[in-house]
Amino acid sequence: MSGRGLCGRPLGCGATHAPDAPAVGQPLCADCYDYTAHVLWHAHASKLWDRFVIDVRRRLASSVGLVQSRFADHTRLSFARVAEYQKRAAVHVHAVIRLDGPNGPGDQTPAWGTAQLLIDAVRGSAGRVLVHTPYSPAVGELVLRWGVQVDVRQLRTGGDGPDDDAVAAYVAKYVTKGASETGAGTDHRLTSWQDIDAAHVSDHVRTLMRTAWLLGGLPEYEPLRLRPWAHTLGYRGHILTKSRAYSTTYAALRAERARHVGHNDIPGTVADVSWRYVGSGRTPGAALIAAGIAEDLAESRRLGAEVRQEGEWGR
Repeated sequence: MSGRGLCGRPLGCGATHAPDAPAVGQPLCADCYDYTAHVLWHAHASKLWDRFVIDVRRRLASSVGLVQSRFADHTRLSFARVAEYQKRAAVHVHAVIRLDGPNGPGDQTPAWGTAQLLIDAVRGSAGRVLVHTPYSPAVGELVLRWGVQVDVRQLRTGGDGPDDDAVAAYVAKYVTKGASETGAGTDHRLTSWQDIDAAHVSDHVRTLMRTAWLLGGLPEYEPLRLRPWAHTLGYRGHILTKSRAYSTTYAALRAERARHVGHNDIPGTVADVSWRYVGSGRTPGAALIAAGIAEDLAESRRLGAEVRQEGEWGR
């Protein structure tokens, strides 16, 4: 990045740093850094993604002469999206986007649904969609877009490219990285300004938390729930989201696990995998026993006190 900031300092750093150097990801000038825009970007990132997906569908439909409402009759846009915190504590997105047949991945994709058509639609939508923040007398209205660094690559199945396992590993890599990234803030919610001061984070991340907390106190930003999500720097989306038809669902995985754990292949065994809440506390019999024990202890304490008192009188 060229040029200089408001303070006159360069906007770029020409030095080479080690990946774990403390300076990596920190602003060159904290006074010039737009912390407000950073937090509001996080708060609207999921909304921007939703508009991006809608626009990709519209572009694909118009490019082949389809009415938007008839797009689902011909093909289905499926995706898996991973949100990752960069070193500078800003969320960016890795996504696998796929065109399926109208009934999902097991259905035949239409002949016009080429990889290049999808790539062009993704690039066009990434540069077009935007979100306006609510107007604030203190901040104004911001226009949020995707950044200019959009990298679109074709993933192939078969001999000349990644297979399904490689694509799954790609998604899993960034899920794991995003979940363990310390630049994301803290793994627990912050309930006060003092919690922010006590958090074990960098000064840059702490300032983002404070900015989220302060913005969360403005009535125009109340729907964004910035204070409850100050620990994630205003971002309230999930690390991994996917369209319904991209792959299996968590409900299906839980059902399969329950079936596997509860199988009755061993003769003479009975597995009970259905549980319900009955109550808490002691049974009537246990309560009676506990009351008797408590009474005995009280009587022992009373007798002990009398013995000690008699001993003091005899002195």
